[in-house]
Amino acid sequence: MMADDDVPSDSSTLVIIVDTNPNQRYITEDPKVLTGCLDAVIAFANSHLMQKSRNELAVIGCHFHKSEYLYPSPGKPLDVRQIDGQYELFALVEKTIKMRLVNLIKSQPQEEKPGESLLAGALAMGLCFISRIRRESSPALKISSRILIVTGSSDTAAQYINYMNVFFTAQKQQVIIDVCSLDKHLSLLQQGCDITGGLYLKVPSLEGLLQYLLWVFLPEGSERRQLVLPGRGRVDYRAACFCHRELLTIGYVCSVCLSVFCKFSPICTTCHTVFKIAGPLQIKPKKKKMKV
Repeated sequence: MMADDDVPSDSSTLVIIVDTNPNQRYITEDPKVLTGCLDAVIAFANSHLMQKSRNELAVIGCHFHKSEYLYPSPGKPLDVRQIDGQYELFALVEKTIKMRLVNLIKSQPQEEKPGESLLAGALAMGLCFISRIRRESSPALKISSRILIVTGSSDTAAQYINYMNVFFTAQKQQVIIDVCSLDKHLSLLQQGCDITGGLYLKVPSLEGLLQYLLWVFLPEGSERRQLVLPGRGRVDYRAACFCHRELLTIGYVCSVCLSVFCKFSPICTTCHTVFKIAGPLQIKPKKKKMKV
C-alpha cells in the first residue's frame, strides 16, 4: 500500500521562472543562445501540459527592473489558430510567451545599467499563483505544486532575507523549488532546493538543455523517488555577509532584522538599529575585615 506522498496527484501546477537579465554571461557572449534556451523551456512547458489535462502552467519572466507573467496572459488570451497540425494550446503557450517576453525586454530602462535579477520577487509571484490555483480548485482534487528556476545569474546576498522568507513559505505550503543553473554554482538557491525537497542541477552544456529539463525536472515529486536522478550533493549553508557579500562561518547577526556581518558595528546598516555596548565590568572593592 502506497503512502499519501507516493500517490500520483490528480493535477500538477508548475511555475517556471526564466531569468532574462541581459548581463548573464551566456547572453553577453552570444545573445542568440537565449532563443535556444527559451525554445527548450517552451517545449518543456508543453510537455508538462501534455501529461495531464488538468495540469496548470505559469511562466514568469525575471528581469533586472521587474518580473511579470509571460503565460498566462493577464488580459484576453490571444486568438491562435492551428498551425501545421500543432495542438492549439501548445501554439498559444509558445506565441504568448515569445510576444510578452519581447514586450518585457523592450520595457527595460535604456539609461539604466542592468543590475541583479529579481528572482526572490519572481518566486513570491509564483507562490501567489499556486495559492490562487489551490483556492479556486475543488477540495477533493489532489494538487502537487512546484517552481522551476532557470537562470544563469550569480548569487546575491542583497536578497538573502527575501530568499529565506520565500524558501520557508514554500516549505510550509509544500511547494517544491527546483533550480536549473545555466552557468554558475548557486549556493543560496541550492539551500532553497534542500529546504523544500527540490532538485538542483548545474547544466554542463546548454546544447542539451531540453534533455536535462525533461529528464530531471519533468517528473513530479512522488515519481522522482522511483527514478535515478542527480543527487543533491553537499549543501553549503553558510550565510553571506551583507557588507562584503562573502560567505561566513562565524559572524555577527542583527537581533532585529537578522542581517549578517563579518565585523562588529554599533549600528546595523540594514535597519539602522543602534546597539547598546556594554562597558567593562566594574570590580567591586573587597570589604576590609574589621579588627576586633
